Amino acid sequence: MDLNLLRALDALLQENSVTRAAERLGTSPAAASRTLARLRRTVGDPLLVRAGQGMVPTPRALELREEVRELLRGCDNVLRPGAGFDAVHLQRTFTVQTTDLLLVGLAGTLTERIHEEAPHVDVVFLPEAVEGGPALRQGWVDVELGVLGDLDPEIRTRQLARLPLVGIARSGHPLFEGRIDARRFAAADHIGISRQGKRFGPIDSALAELGLRRRTAVVVPSHTSAMMLARTTDLVALTLTDWLPDTTTAMGLRTFPIPLDLAPLNLGMAWHPRNAADPGHRWFRDHVAAAVRG
Repeated sequence: MDLNLLRALDALLQENSVTRAAERLGTSPAAASRTLARLRRTVGDPLLVRAGQGMVPTPRALELREEVRELLRGCDNVLRPGAGFDAVHLQRTFTVQTTDLLLVGLAGTLTERIHEEAPHVDVVFLPEAVEGGPALRQGWVDVELGVLGDLDPEIRTRQLARLPLVGIARSGHPLFEGRIDARRFAAADHIGISRQGKRFGPIDSALAELGLRRRTAVVVPSHTSAMMLARTTDLVALTLTDWLPDTTTAMGLRTFPIPLDLAPLNLGMAWHPRNAADPGHRWFRDHVAAAVRG
């Protein structure tokens, strides 16, 4: 069915006049009259019949009037980008790939924000096991969140925050007995955080420029395990500034500025362009960004 023919039928049935329908459609009365003739042949009904100086709808036309109007509303919603989106009716599961440190700090806030507007939306958090792989391209992950590394060339990104790193240790650690300078920081035993077991990173490079070297006594795969280890040992770990302050205090931990010239971490969000214009996905990304920014 020609959508323009449906629009012409709607105008004729709403106006009960060829002339007024033509004005509404931006065409001539003659063209509207020819369209009416075509509609009569298609439907098999006169639709509008002469009654004195005007025209009146047939019973079939009255049956069609609201049905045609509803069909056009549906077509407009399909063809208009984002039209008709209402989060309260959204039933969907979004998958986010991120580190455990970001997960712990964001999951509660994010899910509360989402469920206030969309009670039928669920969120699945995945570890960075497929970081740098095809997760976004293949659709396994909706959003990647964190320090964005190697991404496929078509991937869209959005920077969310720049957060400095700080050191973290148990409150009674000997480091806190005096001023923490680069030499005392390097002299402490450290916890490395790496899923691949890497022991060398930007901190080691910064210390090397000062002629210093630290000992990474243990390497763990997550920030959570590093914090648990730091609370019961004299090992020093890393975390984000002002991140999870209540949890840090409750665990008997304390943070301190790292006495080195380190660039802050750039936290960003990545997604595949197939989802760029999707209203539900865009709504979810906005909530992720708001949760990161507090």
